[in-house]
Amino acid sequence: QVQLVESGGGLVQTGGSLRLACLASGNIFSIYAMGWYRQTPGKQRELVASITNNGWTNYADSVKGRFTISGDTSKNTVYLQMNNLKPEDTAVYYCNAEGLDNNYRTIGGSWGQGTQVTVSS
Repeated sequence: QVQLVESGGGLVQTGGSLRLACLASGNIFSIYAMGWYRQTPGKQRELVASITNNGWTNYADSVKGRFTISGDTSKNTVYLQMNNLKPEDTAVYYCNAEGLDNNYRTIGGSWGQGTQVTVSS
């Protein structure tokens, strides 16, 4: 099994900042990419940002210029620095990983418990 643990969420005011962290552990051989997603009740989970092991990053238009994804895929970690937070950023944030486990099978489709981010107006 691969375990994903997200942390760093909390309650902040509009304009505040948070830094989320995700650690992947367990049956992992290599991770090629990691990403952050968010979801609100009754809505589909959406990609917020992703990063590959060669440093390529991608962001949703709604967070460009405000959020920065970083990390070290060799250590199976990824971070999301969130600045200038807005109420519409309120959601449960999840991470995911793409790669291979020690059985050379694709890692994907597993989610942690998420971390709640709430931005007050």
